[in-house]
Amino acid sequence: MLKERLKEIKNADEGKAQFVRFVLNGCFSAAVHYAVYYAMQFLIEVNVAYAVGYVVSFLINYYTTCRFTFRRQPTWKHFIGFSGSHGVNFILHVVLFWCCMQLGVHRLVAPVIVMGIAMLIQFTILRFVFKKS
Repeated sequence: MLKERLKEIKNADEGKAQFVRFVLNGCFSAAVHYAVYYAMQFLIEVNVAYAVGYVVSFLINYYTTCRFTFRRQPTWKHFIGFSGSHGVNFILHVVLFWCCMQLGVHRLVAPVIVMGIAMLIQFTILRFVFKKS
């Protein structure tokens, strides 16, 4: 019984550590996303600029999520799961960004709101994708 309890504590601690690494990685990815969006929004329509920023940050985020957040080797299985979760996340971003625009949220503030909401949903999905077998 004590051995099982220690295992539960270790798993809980690893879950917390993963969440901290996820947040740090997410902040880095969000910064990349925002920087690309900010630069591109002067050149192209804001929704397209936002999508371009998302794609660039996606490519960087996959590698850092594998190696840093979940400490796994990149594999096709992980890539497919990561891509699927980001497909859901992308739709969530587009819908929330559009809603922010409709509500009159400033175009430089809207991405921050969207990223905060989407982060919690994304972590839940990715924990499942990178779960130890």
